[in-house]
Amino acid sequence: MTIESDDDLTALAAVGRIIRETLAEMARRLHTGMTTAEFDAIGGAMLEARGVRSAPRLAYNFPGHTCISVNDEAAHGIPGDRVLCDGDLVNIDVSVERDGYWVDTGGSFPVGPPSKAVAELCAHTRAALRKAVFAAKAGRLINAIAKAVEGEARRGGYNIVDGPAGHGVGRFIHEAPTVANIYSSADRQHLHEGLVIAIEPFLTKGSGVIVEADDGWTLKTADGSLAAQYEHSVVITKGNPIILT
Repeated sequence: MTIESDDDLTALAAVGRIIRETLAEMARRLHTGMTTAEFDAIGGAMLEARGVRSAPRLAYNFPGHTCISVNDEAAHGIPGDRVLCDGDLVNIDVSVERDGYWVDTGGSFPVGPPSKAVAELCAHTRAALRKAVFAAKAGRLINAIAKAVEGEARRGGYNIVDGPAGHGVGRFIHEAPTVANIYSSADRQHLHEGLVIAIEPFLTKGSGVIVEADDGWTLKTADGSLAAQYEHSVVITKGNPIILT
């Protein structure tokens, strides 16, 4: 969507604050021995208490309040009876709707003390998000975002997970435009002031090729390598974007 009024921005910011706080609290309560369904229930209770609806449930009848993806699961992991263990890397994707406004966020968090490899993967993926966010300015080509992501990936010796991408958001969970993480010189779309998008780089040490699991939802790396993702919903301006989440 494109912001049309101060009321739009106020409503989106309020929803963004809810999911930012939900993501932070879920990350704080992440621990070994819990199942992914128990973990998802924490997020579900927080969303219900704050009067928002799970976006993947509402839009796609997803079987969970949030997407919980573990280790080689890059995205759209279904909460279930999997028990989390020290050393796991858990991605939490929280997206919601309230009063017709949709906002999306996510992040990857280790269970227990992270290994050096996990800590570095997370650090570079967070850096890719930060650089991509600050590359997103009105008047620039949208592929400036992918160029920023690719630059950080190369700097750390990582590949980009090929498939999942950012997207427009605001009036629905997935809107135009696609916000690619892989640079294409042919993409000549321009960012414009007031545009609301979700930026979400995915990095891995593996090939970056993904496959869909038998459950019809979960996207996994084909070679079993770890994947990390971080995501913000932002509003494009002539300067630095407004970060909603």
